[in-house]
Amino acid sequence: MAPRTARTTFASSIRSLRHRNFRLYWSGQLTSLVGTWMQSVAQGWLMHRLTSSAFMLGLLGFCQFLPVLLFSLWAGVVVDQVDRRRLLLITQTVAMLQAVALATVTTLGIVQPWMVLGLAFVFGTFNAFDLPARQSFLVELVGHRKKDLSNAIALNSAAFNTARVIGPAIAGVLVATVGEQGCFWLNAVSYVAVILSLWRVVTPPREPGSAPGDAMFRLREGVSYAWETRPIRNLLLLLGVTAGIGFQYMLLLPVYTRDIFRAGPGVFGVLVSAFGVGSLLSAVLMTRRQDRSALRRNLLIGLASAGVGMGTFAWSRFLPLTIAMGFLSGFGLILYVASTNTMLQHTVEDRFRGRIMSLYTLMFVGTAPLGALIAGAIAQRFGAPVATSFSALALMGGALWVSYRLRVIAARQAAAIETSVVEKVG
Repeated sequence: MAPRTARTTFASSIRSLRHRNFRLYWSGQLTSLVGTWMQSVAQGWLMHRLTSSAFMLGLLGFCQFLPVLLFSLWAGVVVDQVDRRRLLLITQTVAMLQAVALATVTTLGIVQPWMVLGLAFVFGTFNAFDLPARQSFLVELVGHRKKDLSNAIALNSAAFNTARVIGPAIAGVLVATVGEQGCFWLNAVSYVAVILSLWRVVTPPREPGSAPGDAMFRLREGVSYAWETRPIRNLLLLLGVTAGIGFQYMLLLPVYTRDIFRAGPGVFGVLVSAFGVGSLLSAVLMTRRQDRSALRRNLLIGLASAGVGMGTFAWSRFLPLTIAMGFLSGFGLILYVASTNTMLQHTVEDRFRGRIMSLYTLMFVGTAPLGALIAGAIAQRFGAPVATSFSALALMGGALWVSYRLRVIAARQAAAIETSVVEKVG
């Protein structure tokens, strides 16, 4: 009976892969994301090699995430109006061309910091449309079956974090042997996989969206819907604060590697992968069926774990402990983010899905420009450990707020049960 139960549990954890469209997209996306993480690691290393400046790393993050802040709300309107598969084909093709451009200038030895910043801005611009399109497209890939949607979100997160483990490990070896350009070229090639998978995906034609003149109305309508729907509003506001300030560890990892541990790109790749391994474990756990109460608890556990891990990571000078705290931080961050995404996707009405996921993108990624500049400036003035500690405080503050909200919800549920019992007795 035990093996049968194990097989049943495993089958349930990957149930969304039964859908041909999702299976095609997921496999192509996994390949492409490995390349994306390779480029991310090499790009940060390249900027620090060119400038040796923590502030420039913050500016790099600012340039990459600023377009999400500027364009993501409008992107949500577009996503709700157009064929999402075609939109993704466009964004992934532009991403491939951006990777080719970055690889070319690096290979020719003419790369300058302003080129890296400019191409990072280009990446952020198409990403502003790509992120909400990808999140909204998941429900189409599983045939609008809500029971499989949470599993699709978790497996999508698992692909992202599997790549987050593999990509940096490969990048560390390549940067040390052939240079950053090797990562950039392989990333460009990796986009072929997701583009081919999108070509093979077949989804029913969508009804045409409203006229272009209604775009501003639809944008306001989406924002009003999010604000008036209390669970969505609370989830998005919390994500904006915690992600904007608390998720800026990645841009400072080159500083920890080169200036604190006096190490090379191999250790840099290990540090990035440590966060990725923790994130992957969290994503795998999220593939199990979870009710809303479990998802709420995940918010608290995730933020608290990430806060403790990040705070310890900041001041550790013992590499194994630093790696372990990176693992804990990665576990907590993805547990929190994936639970937030799942709760939003199950709460939102289909007609608002693109716009709500664009707000999710805005809060998750669009708040990063300010956070990146703050983290870079603090690190430049007081050191990377102080900047990372500031991020840890933001995460712990979010955990305290979630703890308070859970007590409020529990009190309301208890009161409702008591009222129901009194009415039945009466």
